[in-house]
Amino acid sequence: MDRDQSQMVHVGLLLLVLAVFIWSMIKPAIFSLWIVEVLPAVVLLIVVIAVYHRFRFTTLSYFIFAMLSILMFIGGHYTYSKVPLFHWIKDVFELHRNHYDRFGHFLKGLLVMVIREILLRKTPLKKGKWLFFIAVSIILAISALYEIIEWLAFVFGKKGVTTENFLGAQGDRWDAPWDMLLAFLGSILGLLVLSRWHNDQLNKLLKKE
Repeated sequence: MDRDQSQMVHVGLLLLVLAVFIWSMIKPAIFSLWIVEVLPAVVLLIVVIAVYHRFRFTTLSYFIFAMLSILMFIGGHYTYSKVPLFHWIKDVFELHRNHYDRFGHFLKGLLVMVIREILLRKTPLKKGKWLFFIAVSIILAISALYEIIEWLAFVFGKKGVTTENFLGAQGDRWDAPWDMLLAFLGSILGLLVLSRWHNDQLNKLLKKE
């Protein structure tokens, strides 16, 4: 894929994300919660767009940015515990909770590919075990930080529907460890499955710079 084709794909992903964002802000379940849930994705997108011409990521990384943003916009619109598809899955399989939140944390583990790319391009690290270990460790740290932020918001925030839904535990006291475990597993699976494809994209991108 040449540079012009890549740019078209990136613009297409951006337009898709913007379309979902606009949809998500139309009559969300809880507007205050929607703001809190979508804010990290909005900030991330602003940063990625701002540095596009100075630091262009691989198309795989942009696909991950788009997927995670859409995931958060959908969760913000319905609240994570009430996303319809996963409510249907809950009813059909007689599950004890809506698992959209767990699904989201697993997919957020794929952010490891973006971390891997930054480490390879901006640090002396080379491909190998140390890169694998450090990239996964950073994902675990990000996941733990997010859980701490959720906990602080619940403990020190004004108690109500917004803070309870932001925590998203659905009555499970082991919710935070589960979320971190799933992000950990998602990061490992991402590295095992996507690294070769990522390497090919990196090689092509760096040749053009």
